[in-house]
Amino acid sequence: MANQRLTAARNNKNDEFYTSLKDIENELKHYGTYFEDKIVLCNCDDPSVSNFFHYFFHNFDRLKLKKLIAVCYKNQNLTMFSDNKSQQAIYLVYEGNEENKRMPNIEDIEIKFLKGNGDFRTPECVDLLKQSDIICTNPPFSLWQEYFLQLIKYGKSFLIIGDTNKMFLKKVFPYIINRTVWIGWNSNMVCDFQIPDDYKSYSKMENGIKYATLPAICWFTNLSHNKSNKDLILTKKYYGNEKDYPNYDLLQNGHDAINVDKLADIPKDYYGPMGVPQTFLINWNPEQFEALGSHDKPEINGKSKFTRVLIRRK
Repeated sequence: MANQRLTAARNNKNDEFYTSLKDIENELKHYGTYFEDKIVLCNCDDPSVSNFFHYFFHNFDRLKLKKLIAVCYKNQNLTMFSDNKSQQAIYLVYEGNEENKRMPNIEDIEIKFLKGNGDFRTPECVDLLKQSDIICTNPPFSLWQEYFLQLIKYGKSFLIIGDTNKMFLKKVFPYIINRTVWIGWNSNMVCDFQIPDDYKSYSKMENGIKYATLPAICWFTNLSHNKSNKDLILTKKYYGNEKDYPNYDLLQNGHDAINVDKLADIPKDYYGPMGVPQTFLINWNPEQFEALGSHDKPEINGKSKFTRVLIRRK
């Protein structure tokens, strides 16, 4: 059902899935030193319900931010900052308060209007992206890959939410393999996303608010964190059990690799190329394994297997 909701969201362009403050706090607490004197951009965020905006606004002084910018698409509910008479897109700018001692106040936020609709791809939103240091948000499900590639194009530091399957997208996977981008501190989370009242499909309702519960959610980032992926404990043997590890018929990249169906079955005494399930990348320890690439549906005796990540013990 969770996968069906994600698929439906992509197909129907229902992209308003709001991340909980708890999930944001649990991740961002591992990157505090990165934010000092930085401009943070939340460019897919309705400030009236966005916990990304809430987090950075209320922790502005603690994180020692230079500036906070949040962009709101024009069709969002702006009741927190306007009388909702205009559908013009806005962006908010907060640079702290003069006294720098009292709690942040809405009155300290500068509201500016956009000429376009606030879409992250429009020229004026790209200009806001260029002037920012760190991007932190939950991108639209239906546009996730395009959003990701824009961050790569402009060389931005980022922390963004996505489901784990995003790492296997054709244009995203190379950045994971090359360690340009990696999984954040938290992976394989089960998250409750707040969704609008008019969404028909939802997991639960609490206090009149609808939530979609989705598994296998993780953070994607190019900011280093101090979590070290532990070595996989290997117990199986290849030699003497070769029949359990057949070779693929033919691999496009020329590797003569053996097939391993489960991560628990990776042999401890084999140092050649191996094809393992894609879930390997979620907790991949580069100190233990080298990633060689991937192969889409490799065959064994003419029968296709699921896509495999090709690895080799170091």
